[in-house]
Amino acid sequence: MYARSRRVPTSAAAVTLVALAAWALNHNGAGPMGLGIAVLILTANVTAASVGLGGPDVALERTAAIRWAPRRAAHALLAGAVAGAALLATQAAGAELAPAALVVRDSAGLIGLAALGAVLFGAHFAWTLPIGWLAVTLLVPVPPGIAGEVGGWMIISPATTASATTAWALLATGTVLYAAAGPRR
Repeated sequence: MYARSRRVPTSAAAVTLVALAAWALNHNGAGPMGLGIAVLILTANVTAASVGLGGPDVALERTAAIRWAPRRAAHALLAGAVAGAALLATQAAGAELAPAALVVRDSAGLIGLAALGAVLFGAHFAWTLPIGWLAVTLLVPVPPGIAGEVGGWMIISPATTASATTAWALLATGTVLYAAAGPRR
């Protein structure tokens, strides 16, 4: 019942369709896709998962036997893990998309942004922060230095300290706030 109220079947179907589309477009040895495409696919996966960060019935959520804070944290972390795992599975099936370290870092940062979006704007608009940051990252030239590494963390090498710190800080901040406060109503 929890999975259905959080739209898990719909999110899982969307993530699967995105992964299949990525595989179909790149499985025949066409060479590696651009990093922007890989990050776009990962953002689509996180966006699909973000619709489940809130339930449709407040009264139903108040009747839970397990406290909501650990359940919300687990839900957000699992959604990020599934989003990244879908992209890694696509790569294991033959599509060349992005290095595994980048997928792990970006899925962590993106689900943190989605969780933060759920807290600030509600579950229906949790997608705004990941999509907005992706748009800025892909459309605005990355400035040199630390500001560029922080702002463009999605497409900068995961080996850089600033980009990795930004992603993990977004995960920690978004998950903690989402677990404590829940989605905005």
